[in-house]
Amino acid sequence: MCGRLSQYRGIHDFVDALSMPNALANSVDEQPLGRYNAAPSTQLALFHLEDDRLHADLVRWGWRPHWATDRAPPVNARVEKVAHGPFFRAIWPHRAVVPIDGWYEWVDEGEPKKQPYYIRRRDTAPILCAAIGQYPRADCDRQDSDGFVIITADSAGGMVDIHDRRPVVLAPELAREWLDPATPRERAEHLALLQGEPSETFEWFKVSKAVGNVRNQGAELLLPIEGAER
Repeated sequence: MCGRLSQYRGIHDFVDALSMPNALANSVDEQPLGRYNAAPSTQLALFHLEDDRLHADLVRWGWRPHWATDRAPPVNARVEKVAHGPFFRAIWPHRAVVPIDGWYEWVDEGEPKKQPYYIRRRDTAPILCAAIGQYPRADCDRQDSDGFVIITADSAGGMVDIHDRRPVVLAPELAREWLDPATPRERAEHLALLQGEPSETFEWFKVSKAVGNVRNQGAELLLPIEGAER
């Protein structure tokens, strides 16, 4: 996953996709989020569960522990290592879901500039990505160190031709289980490792190279180039 995504629907569209009956504590604007070309460090809508309430907050995409000052905050965490490595140990228990509409990858096709592809669900439903992070809690204020990372896994099938890594995407019932603090850590690791949606769930197509400039925003970035469907 190359670190660019879209999150343009309204928060209630994402809540509906999650199908969670819990009361919502929403600190996100009610209007469509309108992020068609979100880059690392962007404040993105994030779901987490606290005191049996679903919380929707804007949290920075990217996180690093306080001692890792020699590198930029990663935006992704490899599922094979995230549960046991020291880097994400502090936030592994703090599970969240990042609802997105799709993400971008860049492919070297022999031209001076790599060709961007947009990836979304074939049914165009919201994508529920497994994440972990440090985010606002009911009993404390926001902190400068707040942030999250998206968990990624190996790609499979035709998606390998686009990129070798992809987000761990969970079906709604599994996303609810992932969010539940009562879910044991071993079960959470199993969900991330083995229960992500298969590559066949998604479709991908070429889009304008204008997406390479993060200042470019708008729904036109998501339009397929003619004849580019995969």
